[in-house]
Amino acid sequence: MAADYQLIPVLAGRNQAVLATMANELSLDYIVVDLDDEQLLQETLKSFKVVLHAAGPFKHTALKMVNACLAVGVHYLDITGEIQVFEMLKRMDASALNKGIMVMPGVGFDVVPTDCMAKFLHNQMPNATHLKLAFATLGGKLSHGTATTMTEGMGEGGAVRENGKIVRKPLGHKGLWVNFGLKKLFVMTIPWGDISTAYTTTGIPNIETYTGASPKTFSMLKWQGWYNWFLKLDVVRNYYKRKIKKMPAGPDDAMRQKARSLVWGEISAPGQAPITATLQGPEGYTLTAISSLIITQKVLAGNYKPGYQTPAACYGADLILEIPGTKRLLNGVE
Repeated sequence: MAADYQLIPVLAGRNQAVLATMANELSLDYIVVDLDDEQLLQETLKSFKVVLHAAGPFKHTALKMVNACLAVGVHYLDITGEIQVFEMLKRMDASALNKGIMVMPGVGFDVVPTDCMAKFLHNQMPNATHLKLAFATLGGKLSHGTATTMTEGMGEGGAVRENGKIVRKPLGHKGLWVNFGLKKLFVMTIPWGDISTAYTTTGIPNIETYTGASPKTFSMLKWQGWYNWFLKLDVVRNYYKRKIKKMPAGPDDAMRQKARSLVWGEISAPGQAPITATLQGPEGYTLTAISSLIITQKVLAGNYKPGYQTPAACYGADLILEIPGTKRLLNGVE
């Protein structure tokens, strides 16, 4: 897929056996380097202009890579969706500006479609005070990396943006039915990356993020206060991580081709009728691959802004429409 965007990536990681297998299958070069080897990591990065970091959970890995990028002046991109990582890297803005590099986390499904939706709706209502964003997938399933990141967040609850501040809430403290265009689905609140990024992009002070869930799951979460302590135990999280490793790595090619990602947004302000929009696009992991390559291509071409950036703030609301197979509707009209 990288070749479609005139890109020839060099693979990097700490496991030589895995890298060699992947590199052989893809006819690519690879470099063995560990994030904990600060000196070797910096020496390695000196040969490149941009890093597309894909090693999660990013709360454990992002800062090490960003610090190396800052040390040698290399642009940093990643595919995180973790609120704490966005907030952490936002604090690197001055350092990135000083080095003339761009630090842009979240260049995949987390959070390109929803960030573009936030920017698009804000363009329609610049004085908005409230924003709701929801996403769901028809078909498809989780990868090991996403499932592991979710496991590490078990028992931690949810989050929203209230009056400009990130506020902790119970996971699934709200639920609603959303018409995504292709289908009407039930969604519940989760701590998605846009609690950080949509605020950076738009300045809207009140933001909620939702994902598709069964009403039964939503109902069960009412009792989470009784068992969250249990889910936070290392023994419980490690048990689920072992189960994840035994599962298929993620959706296969056939599943990714058939599945669709759906995004919905609603923006509002006192005394004004809410505005809604929907977006349909490729399956989430396919979208991640394409959006990260598009942004990498832009950076290499000199199309970037130094400092900490969000995808839509840097490249506009229509960035998502550069991905083949996407369609956006405003109040039901394309």
